[in-house]
Amino acid sequence: MVRLTKIYTRTGDGGRTALGDGKRVAKTHPRIAAYGCVDELNAVIGLALAQRGLSREDRALLRGIQNDLFDVGADLCVPRLARERAGEHLRITSGQVEALESALDARNEKLAPLTSFVLPGGRLPAAWLHMARVVCRRAELAVARLIQSAPKRVGTHVLPYLNRLSDLLFVMARVANDGGRSDVLWKPGAGQTRTDATPVRKRARRRSGGRRAPG
Repeated sequence: MVRLTKIYTRTGDGGRTALGDGKRVAKTHPRIAAYGCVDELNAVIGLALAQRGLSREDRALLRGIQNDLFDVGADLCVPRLARERAGEHLRITSGQVEALESALDARNEKLAPLTSFVLPGGRLPAAWLHMARVVCRRAELAVARLIQSAPKRVGTHVLPYLNRLSDLLFVMARVANDGGRSDVLWKPGAGQTRTDATPVRKRARRRSGGRRAPG
């Protein structure tokens, strides 16, 4: 049971903070950065949930994911031990990863195949889900950097969980965009004009009246 009676402690005023195992590290430590990103992701999902337009089923799924993300934070804040006993610390499980895969497959099979990349946007809940997706990718990269700096010191299923979650958030954004019908598709080169396509050297020559620069 978590019991919070005082919000500020002043113990971090010197730029250091405590991990879940009691060890104190700099607030710039890769582990702190990793679960800080996860916390940000959770907050963005909260903003998505604050919008109208999500189905009851998707709301329930996102609430469950928010709870999972606290599990991810708990996993990250306690470095994994070389001989850690099963259940000794809270860790993300393979079952939590598989649950995301099942949710992803169930939603994706109802969507029409994409013919182009999707621009973030459309309806408001979809836009926030796209925002959650990119923050999730950043959290995934932060965890990957942590694993590079401390191999085998991170729970086995944290990175797969975040990887699947970013894919699920993309699919959920499409679902929130009226099943993909309100998706905004990328049109390659749509912003180019003939002027833009003119070689730089020719444009510079026109500005100078056709004169060549000395040399």
